[in-house]
Amino acid sequence: MTTKFTTDHEWINIEDHDAATVGITLHAQDALGDVVFVDLPAVGSQFKRGEAAGVVESVKAAADVNMPVSGEVVEVNEGLRDNPSLVNTDPMGNGWFFKVKIADMTEFDQLLDIPGYDALLKTL
Repeated sequence: MTTKFTTDHEWINIEDHDAATVGITLHAQDALGDVVFVDLPAVGSQFKRGEAAGVVESVKAAADVNMPVSGEVVEVNEGLRDNPSLVNTDPMGNGWFFKVKIADMTEFDQLLDIPGYDALLKTL
């Protein structure tokens, strides 16, 4: 399992070669506060790296969930539609947003690793 991070506070985790799981980091969830709604992309949608693939709304704000890598959405976390609070309780686990088939692995390799993301957080 390999987890990488964006500077916009999304995480992407590759567990197998078919798809990578995407969500928002604990830092993003803390900044947003209690999540009350998520807008997930349609399965089959194609996005380029950096494009908004979804929206997360909290009692304080709304934010885009940007695609960490170019690719096709192959699954969404349907549980979030009925229970968006999963993002509050487990943003790096059961609160995942969607799975993507990565078009270009070099984009994944360019993302931040755990030490790099930790260093970014210290500058905020």
